[in-house]
Order: sequence, then C-alpha cells, then structure tokens
Amino acid sequence: MTDSSTVASPRPPSGPPAPAPKESGPAPARPRSERRIITPEGVPLAFQLAERGERAAAVLIDLVIMMLAIALIALAIVFLFGRVGVVEVGFGVTLLTSFLIRNFYFIYFELRWQGATPGKRALGLRVIDRKGGYLRPDSIFARNILREVELFIPLTLLLIGPGEGSSAWINLLTLGWLSVFAFMPFFNKDRLRAGDIVAGTWVVSAPKTLLLSDVAAEAKTATGSTQAVDPDYAFTREQLEVYGIYELQTLEDVLRQRGPQTEETLREVTRRIQRKIGWAGDEAVDSRRFLEAFYAALRAHLESRMLFGERRESKHDRKPPPGGRAGSDST
Repeated sequence: MTDSSTVASPRPPSGPPAPAPKESGPAPARPRSERRIITPEGVPLAFQLAERGERAAAVLIDLVIMMLAIALIALAIVFLFGRVGVVEVGFGVTLLTSFLIRNFYFIYFELRWQGATPGKRALGLRVIDRKGGYLRPDSIFARNILREVELFIPLTLLLIGPGEGSSAWINLLTLGWLSVFAFMPFFNKDRLRAGDIVAGTWVVSAPKTLLLSDVAAEAKTATGSTQAVDPDYAFTREQLEVYGIYELQTLEDVLRQRGPQTEETLREVTRRIQRKIGWAGDEAVDSRRFLEAFYAALRAHLESRMLFGERRESKHDRKPPPGGRAGSDST
C-alpha cells in the first residue's frame, strides 16, 4: 500500500512555461519643482515652478518700470500745474497717480497678458490657477492687492522714517514685517508668497516656444482659403464655437508635452474633444495630427472673431459669432 503521508508531485503543465513577471523598476523621479494639475477638461498638465531668484528679479524689473513711469508722470504734472500756479494741486494729483500705478500696474498686465507682467515676460514666467482652471480676475485682484501689505506699506514706512518721539525699534519692527513676507516663499515647498496663498495661484516657468507658429505653418491650407486646415479633418463653425481662448491655450500646453505618457494623454484629449464637438468622422485617428488640425482651425476661428471685436475667453463665454449663432456647449 502506498503511504498516505506521501504527496504525489504535480505534473508539469503542458505547453511553454509561463513568462516570469516583469520586475517593475522604480518610477523615474520627477523634479522637485514640477507640479501636475488636472484641468476642468480632465487633461493632466505638468509645470515647473519659477525659481525664487527669477521671481525676485521679475519684481525688481517691474518696480523699476513703475518708478520710471511715476517719475516721468510726476515731472509732467508738476510742470503743467506749476505753469498755472497751483503746485499744491499738482502735488495731490501726483500722489493719486502714484497710488493708482502702484496698485493697478500688476493687476492690469496680469489681466491683459494672461498672468504675466513685463518683468515676468522678460524672464519667461506667468501666473496660473493651482487647480488648473481659468485664471480668474478675482484671483488676480486678491494676489496683487495683498502686495500692498507685503511690500509697499513697509517700504513706505522705511522711506518715511519714524516720526518725532518714535524710537529705532519701529524701524526694526518694519524690517521684521517686510522680512516675514519677503522670505515666505523660502519656507513652503510651492514657493508661495502670501498673495499666492490667498488667491490660489502658482508662478510657473513659461519658456518661449515656437509651437504656435509651427502648428499653423505645418497645417495644410485649402485652395483659396487663408484658414489653416487639414483636408482630412474639417470642422464646422458650430464645432469650433464650443471652445474659447482658454481651451486653445490648454490644448497648446498638451501639444507641448513630451514624455512617456504623452501618447496616452493625446489619445484621451482627442476622445474628449471628439465627444464634446460631436465628431461624426472616424474616431480611430492619428491623435497628434487631429489635435494639431483642431488647434490650427480653432486658432484661426478665434482670430477671425477678434477681427470683428469679439473676444471669446473660454467655452463659458456664450457671445454669438459675427454673422451667426454660437454653437451649443451641451454636446
């Protein structure tokens, strides 16, 4: 009899041996300054935080421009009001002008240039929303109004100096006040100043790129048309009316990306756009070519609207196009 404690060896399975599981190596480390956000359209975008030194240099450039503008305007006001003998009124107008320039210089340019000022543009920086949404005007107002508390009030107190009966410790307190806000970006990993914390913004590196001109230059042009199009991907006005300038910029950021996940991202963005615009053509398309064609067509469409004074900031701006009705955003 066979010993019941003996266990029969299992027969080897027929066929080729199963492949050994792949050893998953460690994921490539991302730079410490890289941040990823998910836009409202579900598109992941990677950004590099601006260096602290770059931000300081950008502020210095902007301050120099502001001071020069204030000085030139002050000289002109004093000259004009001095000729009519009302120097005191000219002095008051100069103070008011200085206040307006100091408080609205940053706000005006960041609203006008999508989060950039002359100083930021010179160094390739811009402000973005930390949640990936459209940079709202209230965020720009919040981050720049707080600059008055962070920078201008303590600098003014230092320049004026302590009043009569005041001691030097007031200057020390003012220096401490200025230092707390000036060094705040060094004590948080996202390099945020107080205005960024309140407004929910980041300052990121936005290097100059030739993508805009390259996409338009590489797109094929139909005979007798000035609009850059790909003959295999034709879009109607209603389809192009679904998106605005913000979505065009988001698509630009997607097309800039290079990395191991790029192709997957392009395919996902292509599917989302096709679903949003009600694409009736073949869904199995070359994702990059489709997106470049849509980018070129959307850009040309938005530029043609701007020629008629119609600026569509985003898909939520429902202004009708010149000579027609806006397409529905519900597709």
